[in-house]
Amino acid sequence: MTNRDDALRKDLGWTGPEESNYEPVPEHTPPAAPPNVTVPPRPPVDFTPSATTDDGPGSGPPTPPEPERPVGVFRAAADRHGPPPAPHRPEGWGQPRPPAWPQPARPPAPHGLPPQHGGSWPGQAPPSPQAPPAAAPQPGSYAERIRAGDLVPTRKPAPKRGWRLGLYKATFGLVNLGPSPEERRIAELEARIRGPLRGHFKIGVMGKGGAGKTTVSACIGSVLAELRQDDRVVAVDADTAFGKLGSRVDPKAQGSFWELAGDQHLETFADVRNRVGNNAAGLFVLAGEATPARRRVLDSAIYREATSRLDRHFTISIIDCSSTMDTPVTQEVLRDLDALVVVSTPWVDGAAAAGQTLDWLASRGLTGLLQRTIVVLNDSDGHADKRTRTILAQQFSSQGQLVVEVPFDGHLRPGGVIDGTREMSPPARRRFLEICAALAAHFPTQDDRSRDRH
Repeated sequence: MTNRDDALRKDLGWTGPEESNYEPVPEHTPPAAPPNVTVPPRPPVDFTPSATTDDGPGSGPPTPPEPERPVGVFRAAADRHGPPPAPHRPEGWGQPRPPAWPQPARPPAPHGLPPQHGGSWPGQAPPSPQAPPAAAPQPGSYAERIRAGDLVPTRKPAPKRGWRLGLYKATFGLVNLGPSPEERRIAELEARIRGPLRGHFKIGVMGKGGAGKTTVSACIGSVLAELRQDDRVVAVDADTAFGKLGSRVDPKAQGSFWELAGDQHLETFADVRNRVGNNAAGLFVLAGEATPARRRVLDSAIYREATSRLDRHFTISIIDCSSTMDTPVTQEVLRDLDALVVVSTPWVDGAAAAGQTLDWLASRGLTGLLQRTIVVLNDSDGHADKRTRTILAQQFSSQGQLVVEVPFDGHLRPGGVIDGTREMSPPARRRFLEICAALAAHFPTQDDRSRDRH
């Protein structure tokens, strides 16, 4: 190859091998790219630029930046002489992004911020209209939503009587059928009796002589005293015709209305305790005049003074009223009652007397007390006819009164001491539980000092 060819190759910037049969570009061809100007390959991401010279990297001043090429110069030279050798690049480097290139995932919109771009983030498809809305947080704190009943399995209570109890003991507790329906009913009644009570609650018991009102008074008081251990319950004998309530609850009781009203040093419960008696169930009793030799007639002033002192220490009072409704003491008792129990025998004469009592209350305008009155058909001798009891119960119920039938129980016959409900027959105890549960429905749940009891 001659010097003329070498000069022409340098002028045209040819970098191919010398053995090629290349012919020089005609004079009318546009000039090629400036000599010694090459397109460097794109460096990788982790490439660190360094100063390079013709002798090698790391020496001499840095290479000047590539000058701007005239439009079409490089393409024309490539079309004429062929493309230069392509530099080595990593796979996919510098290539345009395909049309279906997946968009990067974006985090969801923070809770409470409005969505952008028509309800969706840039690059995301709009939400489906069928998507259910997010559940709203439940009200209350975390501690309120954590309930032990949802996490700890409840243990079935063991039966207390009957063949279920025998099976439970025979299998050493492996077979536990739970309480019977009767036991569950009794537990429900006891829970109602233990309901909340605020202030004082006074229950009057009225009825014809021989109907068993004193026995009913002692039984109601014993049930309330057994089931309400946090409250003090007292039975008051307000029968002016030599009442026997003290002998049915505690025959050793020495105090009476006159001693309680005349004592000026009753400051603590221990002072009052010496003036009243009590039985094994925890029922206290204020006895009446028990000695005929010193006949003292109870009047309304003595009754009011004695009961006002009892109200300081007792929550529930059961007043055994006189059979005569027109006496001043009975009038004073009715003024302060929260509920009333009218005791009747399951016979015509006893039911007629109970009906007269209800009529007397209605004629005196005591409609509020009449609505809180329970009629008790007490079979005190065990000779009541079932048909008669059914008819009487329907007649009283048709007037809007609650009627409870108490069966005969030999342990509750007149003359004996009522120490509690342990000696009662199961049917009789359940009836008294029903009576007390009905009375508990009228318990005051707020301060009763300004409450109208009529």
